[in-house]
Amino acid sequence: MGSNWDWQVFLQDPGGKFPTYWQWMLSAWGWTLSVSLLALIVALVLGSLIGIIRTLPDSPWLTRLGNAWVELFRNIPLLVQIFLWYHVVPALVPPMKDVPSFVLVVLALGFFTSARIAEQVRSGIQALPKGQRYAGMAVGFTTFQYYRYVILPMAYRIIIPPLTSETMNIFKNSSVAFAVSVSELTMFAMQAQEETSRGIEVYLAVTALYVISAFAINRLMALIEKKTRVPGFIVSASGGGGH
Repeated sequence: MGSNWDWQVFLQDPGGKFPTYWQWMLSAWGWTLSVSLLALIVALVLGSLIGIIRTLPDSPWLTRLGNAWVELFRNIPLLVQIFLWYHVVPALVPPMKDVPSFVLVVLALGFFTSARIAEQVRSGIQALPKGQRYAGMAVGFTTFQYYRYVILPMAYRIIIPPLTSETMNIFKNSSVAFAVSVSELTMFAMQAQEETSRGIEVYLAVTALYVISAFAINRLMALIEKKTRVPGFIVSASGGGGH
């Protein structure tokens, strides 16, 4: 079967704005990376904020708001959320009709992942001993200050392993962007396969790019984890610091 493979297909002219399929694929890879990176930024910012407010003392309404956010975005399939952003939100909010589908995908993927990161941030904060909070209060820190200087630096170090998984997942989940015509890797693979009838070569190449990207993310996060590890600090499996 290998003798029938034709890798020169990537040097052919697709008849569009790209000289070759190879350049088209690299452009699609760039779109995939762009969607993933921007969605990750949205997810980290929102997820951190929601995770923190779910652990604030004496703030029951904020806690309920954070819980509602997590339950809403975690329990709706990502593809459904993308269609909601693409078809429903612009109909309800007319100015959104002018927003590019690329931005809508970033928002959908970012909001979806933010619910998962919020749960990890909450778990990381609650895994810390209560003494961490009391120590901050003892030196006169405000709530903002002891979260900023005491709790969050430790909590983020604890959750780097699950954040690694979420970072890899957000890259892989970006493949659903093809559903709203964003020219990322999966959409390229579908179109190139139809035009060339070389599905094996096309999908193997796209798979290789996904694997390379995910592996690079994994190694980068492993390096960050190694550099930020706190010697001798072991998180109890039960968690629950009561913050």
